[in-house]
Amino acid sequence: MANNTCPQCGAPVPMRSGGMPYAVCGYCQTVIARDGMRDIGKAALLPYDISPIQLGTGGAVDGARFTVVGRVRWGWADGAWNEWLLQLSDGSTRWLGEAMGQFQILAEREDLLERFGAFRVGDSMQVDGVTFIASDIKQVECLGAEGDLPFPTPNDWRIESVDFRSTTGAALSVQRDGGRLSAYVGRYVELAELRPSRLRAVEDWVIPDNLAETGR
Repeated sequence: MANNTCPQCGAPVPMRSGGMPYAVCGYCQTVIARDGMRDIGKAALLPYDISPIQLGTGGAVDGARFTVVGRVRWGWADGAWNEWLLQLSDGSTRWLGEAMGQFQILAEREDLLERFGAFRVGDSMQVDGVTFIASDIKQVECLGAEGDLPFPTPNDWRIESVDFRSTTGAALSVQRDGGRLSAYVGRYVELAELRPSRLRAVEDWVIPDNLAETGR
């Protein structure tokens, strides 16, 4: 794993994914543009949480191995969730959403953006033959970030998040940042399906037998 140096504090900044344009210093939370290793601001200090996922966790999804290379934590008035960036062995990426013990595997879908406008709870749309219903619309704030990422994560970043549900286990998430839209489509999964390895030890939590070193 290649290392660069943080322009703010001088600490090493591992390059976990060669294709990601941004990174967050794990020592001082400086947001760094990889092009020239430029200091472009500060991310919030990540709050403690009890996720078993961490940078470096491995596994398998969609026929390829993956490594967790980054994370964004989002929060709103009633809770928070993690979005873990997965670098796949085939060169593609996925996001692993994690909220209250539930997990989603999502892939970005730029081809859907022209179909989106304003949303209301209960609105429906079809994607890949699946009917999705808008179930939750909320304003969320970036609570912190770490690792390598495809976008900068300033500590005052707020966006609109729209979650869609289906009856098939498929998932659709849309994020609106001012005039910019991002769409992600995927499915709910059990953590064991991903055959994870290098999980984080969490106090008072014993890794279930079906997860222990399944990714080796």
